[in-house]
Amino acid sequence: MTEKLCHIDDIADPGARGFELVRNGQEFLMFLVKRDNQVYGYRNKCPHAGVNLEWREDDFLDMQNAWIQCSVHGALFVIETGECAGGPCNGKGLQTLDIHIDDEGNIYLDAE
Repeated sequence: MTEKLCHIDDIADPGARGFELVRNGQEFLMFLVKRDNQVYGYRNKCPHAGVNLEWREDDFLDMQNAWIQCSVHGALFVIETGECAGGPCNGKGLQTLDIHIDDEGNIYLDAE
């Protein structure tokens, strides 16, 4: 089962967009990041503090749009991989999610 999230044009480049889904009766927070017309999906949960990453709605990137940044302690994560690049995350990374984009540009979250 897949779940349609949005269209690729709904996300700025570079930019991000968060989603609140319900999966198996539980709230599931995730976000997409787009850079150079590539899209990456991650669980919206800091591996260090367990909190949501965004500063405000859909604001997951640092000031230069070069890194995903945790709003609580400033940890930086590589956009393309979710790996921690600096801060108190001590080598931990974001949980990646399987997504795909169809021929019309619609982005889907694949079933886990």
